[in-house]
Amino acid sequence: MNKLDPSGRDPSFPQNSAGDNPREVAAGPAAGDSDAPPISPSVPLSRSEVRTILVSLMLTMFLAALDQTIVATALPTIGRQFHDVTTLSWIITAYLLASTAVAPVFGTLSDIYGRRAMIITALSLFIAGSVLCALAPNIATLVIARGVQGLGGGGILPVVQTVISDVVTPRERGQYQAYFSGVWTAAGIAGPVLGGVFAEHLHWSMIFWINLPLGIVSLAMLLPKMEKIPVFHRRRKVDWTGGALLMASAVVFMLVLTWGGNRFAWLSPAIAAMLCASLVLAAGFVWHARTTPEPFLPLSLIGGPVVPYAIAAGAFALGAIIGITVHLPLYYQVVHHLSASESGLALIPIAAISTGGAALAGRTMTHAVHYKRVAIIGTGFAAVIAAILAVVAMPLWPLLTLLSLFAFGLGTTFPVSVVALQNAVARPQIGTVTGAMNFFRALASSFTVAAFAAILLMMLGSDISISQEGGHPFHAISASDLTTAFHYVFAAAAAMLAGTALLLMRMEERPLAGPAA
Repeated sequence: MNKLDPSGRDPSFPQNSAGDNPREVAAGPAAGDSDAPPISPSVPLSRSEVRTILVSLMLTMFLAALDQTIVATALPTIGRQFHDVTTLSWIITAYLLASTAVAPVFGTLSDIYGRRAMIITALSLFIAGSVLCALAPNIATLVIARGVQGLGGGGILPVVQTVISDVVTPRERGQYQAYFSGVWTAAGIAGPVLGGVFAEHLHWSMIFWINLPLGIVSLAMLLPKMEKIPVFHRRRKVDWTGGALLMASAVVFMLVLTWGGNRFAWLSPAIAAMLCASLVLAAGFVWHARTTPEPFLPLSLIGGPVVPYAIAAGAFALGAIIGITVHLPLYYQVVHHLSASESGLALIPIAAISTGGAALAGRTMTHAVHYKRVAIIGTGFAAVIAAILAVVAMPLWPLLTLLSLFAFGLGTTFPVSVVALQNAVARPQIGTVTGAMNFFRALASSFTVAAFAAILLMMLGSDISISQEGGHPFHAISASDLTTAFHYVFAAAAAMLAGTALLLMRMEERPLAGPAA
């Protein structure tokens, strides 16, 4: 039987395992709580048990990822049934707001109440929200139900990534992170296709009913094995005030990014007031975290030579690929005259090949001592590709080839940033720091999408519509003007990836705990 000491360190790991640095261990007050549960797994996990846990986690993550994309293609059908198209966007927005706001909450609570309780809570909220969505009698109820679903979906990702850290050593963890990147990619590709099929040939509610059997299967596979997972959480008082301030600040900021340039002009008093409110709430959170003895998110935890660089690098990389992916269909349809479905298919190489970059980086981490070099080279390479796209207009197939290379290089960032971050903090704080990472990544992605849209509108003119509503798709946009505008978008992506490479260079490269190759 494996034994773990009270600090939460597995003695089977080398002494350079996560949490050895005294600055990192001191970051959280939970490490010495007297009411902490004993840390001792019942029996070691066998390889088959680890595989079962990981498969169930991948299925759980697939559910959360699928519902970010499966709804989009069914929106016109939903709007026709409820005779309301003005509030359709809130079906997407409600999920996005809720899932972003609760990511740090679930991460922190998993460090306090345990992974098992939080994964059950997240999946239960997600399944309940899915049932409410499927039964919604009107669009207002559907929006509220999507918010409930988002609460669960936003909790799934950080808890899943934290459970992985409990069952797999940091040195082996990179390749598993690559598998989960593949799951996310598969969901992103399958979502729009399934949504369209269900809406056209069955009923739009099937996009929510499908979550019920998948969620139950995931719980049935996962829960029997969860009792054997080592316990690293520390019971302590929950700082609900700090959590509420952080969530409120995030929700208001996300509304600014959602409504800015759309419902309200960017320089309008409404946007200015909301932005000020978000900043005030964020300042209140920082003040509260500095003055309370047990803060919701200890500020020292997201400091140091590893964590802030890993969070920022992952946020920049994810923001760049999301921002490019969201706006490329417009480019494909106007410049290369593809249909809507063809534009969707043209996005597959970017999503799929980024997984290859993540797999390469994950595999490298199991062997290499200097594991961050693969991500530095990959993101630098992606920055060069984006810079080429910023100055050269090219036919479709060369463009797709370069975008695939761009995605491959960019994909190396994700396993390196996640594993380095988790490897740098004490075990009882991995959930908290993982939730914070997902929170900042979501904010960065939303901000980048809004920033790239602002670049396009600035270059094309604010009076240009880039939607297909009304049966006049892009009638006012010329291919040459859009090509010039996208040069600036690619230039912005190149700058973000260059920044990612610099952040990884600055990040301290701590030895990874785990077996030698």
